[in-house]
Amino acid sequence: MDSQNKNLIIATVLSALVLIGWTYFFPPEPAAPTDGAPVAEQTATPAAPAATPEAVAGAVLDAATAAAQASDANAPRIKIDTPALTGTISLLGGRFDDLSLKKYKETLDADSPLVRLLAPVGGTDLGAAKPYYTVYGWSPAGGLDPALVPGPKTLWTAPADAVLTPETPVTLSWDNGAGLRFTRTISVDDNYLFTVAQGVENNTAAPVRLAPYGIIARHGIPQSNRVYVLHEGAVRMTDSTLEEIKYKNLTKLDAVAGEGQAELTSASQNGWIGFTDKYWMTTLIPNDGAFTSVVKYTPGADLYQAETRLPVMEVAPGASVVAQTRLFAGAKEWEVIKRYQDDAGITRFVDSIDWGWFFFLTKPMFRLLHWLHGAIGNMGWAIMCLTLIIKALVFPLARKSYISMAKMKELQPEMEAMKERTKGNPQQMQQEMMALYKREKVNPAAGCLPVLLQIPIFFSLYKVIYVTIELYHAPFIGWIRDLSAPDPSSILNLFGLLPFATPEPGSMFFMFSLGVLPILLGVSMWFQQKLNPAPTDPSQAMIFAWMPWVFMFMLGSFASGLVLYWITNNTITFIQQYTIMSMHGKRPELFDNIKAGFRKKKPALEKPKK
Repeated sequence: MDSQNKNLIIATVLSALVLIGWTYFFPPEPAAPTDGAPVAEQTATPAAPAATPEAVAGAVLDAATAAAQASDANAPRIKIDTPALTGTISLLGGRFDDLSLKKYKETLDADSPLVRLLAPVGGTDLGAAKPYYTVYGWSPAGGLDPALVPGPKTLWTAPADAVLTPETPVTLSWDNGAGLRFTRTISVDDNYLFTVAQGVENNTAAPVRLAPYGIIARHGIPQSNRVYVLHEGAVRMTDSTLEEIKYKNLTKLDAVAGEGQAELTSASQNGWIGFTDKYWMTTLIPNDGAFTSVVKYTPGADLYQAETRLPVMEVAPGASVVAQTRLFAGAKEWEVIKRYQDDAGITRFVDSIDWGWFFFLTKPMFRLLHWLHGAIGNMGWAIMCLTLIIKALVFPLARKSYISMAKMKELQPEMEAMKERTKGNPQQMQQEMMALYKREKVNPAAGCLPVLLQIPIFFSLYKVIYVTIELYHAPFIGWIRDLSAPDPSSILNLFGLLPFATPEPGSMFFMFSLGVLPILLGVSMWFQQKLNPAPTDPSQAMIFAWMPWVFMFMLGSFASGLVLYWITNNTITFIQQYTIMSMHGKRPELFDNIKAGFRKKKPALEKPKK
């Protein structure tokens, strides 16, 4: 077996491993869950964190015991109505537990429900959502009785017919009957940022010590396809250091002695903490100053918690204090999050979007794509323009590659003669070949550089298309109504001409349900391949013949936006290669190569230059 065959086999095996690995780590999007039954057994209430360092033993409420007494099903509520959000706040515990996003629907159907971010414990209208909510409170210290501070079972009061809007903040109040009056003033902006000011007024004759806290509680994790390319779980910023903890890793943390809860704690001067999904996020953001962030898992209740614990405050007799924190609950829209980072001073908030290892590519790539989308008004055309710009940037390398390929074709007869002359002496053949390359100033590896450069670009664009919400339900043309989802058309029903449904994403037969875009992808790769004559070796020719169609099936279930990029990239590459090789006297005999492939004859070589 000669060295070319060996290299081909190695390359084929490596390509297969890459494809298998890609399919494993980056599977296609699963079908939307249809089981809307509420999860009745997940009704635990999060434990209120004890104030540190002066905690009392009874301050930490038992999660399982408090569940039945803290159900929100029949609690009075305050309506939330903003341009971006709709929902309610429960006066039982003063918790944020009912929140939907006005700008986003679950599906493209006209009657599709809004995306629901937060859902209450014990609610009867949970849909597919599991209990997911945010609570605030105070932990007693210095001997203060836990019953004298508000907790998950506290029933707050509010003005009659109060509605929380960007123009009308709402103040909740609770008097403990022993000289302490607690207030909670809640305001919200036009997007997704709440401000919560917790106040306490001491009308007793002695000072009191207590510490404010905030908790995001999630009962179970959302139904989705956990993939390696995307982080879902806890995310926090601690002193400008980002930390991401997946749900499965939370369950593996060492249990805290005596509590039976997995916990990870970090002190911070500036930062935030919360839970992030693919497109949505809920985050606690204390104002500047020291605080402790905690992520915790309670196995018995399948309860995930993210907490902020502020330092103990002392309130003198006749005095009052206010602790202000912020809550982000909404979609991870880049412009909105960037504004919160720049204008509201939330440290590195844009890094709550999972930019990945190639962040130095994904960030500028997304910003350019975002600008193109704003200028053009269609994300599909923006992707095509971005591809054109990327190809223009790497064109100098591509040009050298195609010139080198043209020169290699010129040397092909001489190399074949050299192989015949040095048959049986591979060392001599290698020496003569290297001398030939040096004499003719040809670099055989020049064709690999653009390919190697394109690998991180491809991964980065995949990351941008997969994780950024700007492609969520973004239409292109005709039947492509969601560039973040696979092409919905299918060859199995002749692209809608036959009256039957096709396999859904996630089905083992879905990869055979090729749409128009995947087929165009395979055709574009096939045309690009036909720029060069097929290898004379039958095994090589067979492998090359199958390669476009293998990629067509492998990439066919990917997001339409990514397939669109790949089609555009192939088309531009075809034009560049054809033009450059023609300019250097080696015009590809495209149609002769196609005919030779169909006739199963030796591929036609280029016609001699006239």
